[in-house]
Amino acid sequence: MINLANPATSYPDRKPSIPAQPSAPLDSSGSMMRPIATTPELRAQFWQRFALDELTTAEWEALCDGCGACCLIKFLEDDDAQTDVEYTDVACRLLDCESGYCSNYADRQKYVPDCVSLTPDKLVDMMWLPSNCAYKRLYLGQDLPEWHLLITGDAVATQQGMREAGVGVAGRCVSEVGISEEELEERVVTWIEV
Repeated sequence: MINLANPATSYPDRKPSIPAQPSAPLDSSGSMMRPIATTPELRAQFWQRFALDELTTAEWEALCDGCGACCLIKFLEDDDAQTDVEYTDVACRLLDCESGYCSNYADRQKYVPDCVSLTPDKLVDMMWLPSNCAYKRLYLGQDLPEWHLLITGDAVATQQGMREAGVGVAGRCVSEVGISEEELEERVVTWIEV
């Protein structure tokens, strides 16, 4: 069994604890603000019109639904079976477990050096991402979930849709700070679908 997110231990084939988090601005309540459907940074329906490796940085970041599952500590049973993964409810120390967002996204690699940014060329080795993940879905030729912010254009509707679909770690995880290796194995959850 390979532990995929304990920064205190080094693993040669370690996958990222925090690939991408949304860069969408937050309003005063901490909720994602409604994006403008087409801006100079976001081309109209870019996720349908362009390959993942043709997206701008802003478009790539806009794909993230902010579920936070990629930031949970997980165990891969076999390097070759990317979908044979067990998620825990223990999050990277930078994840705000109440909101489900990285507390220091811009500088996360300073504090979690093995946090690797998700890129199109890395997706082939990241099938452990949850089934709702826009990056994974588009890589596999699937559509975005109907509740995705790029589909709804409404942050409140997106958050409600995510809750109804059981997607997201906000309010359902704990920080890795103070959690022992032994405790990790007792914190495996089944509410994340791969």
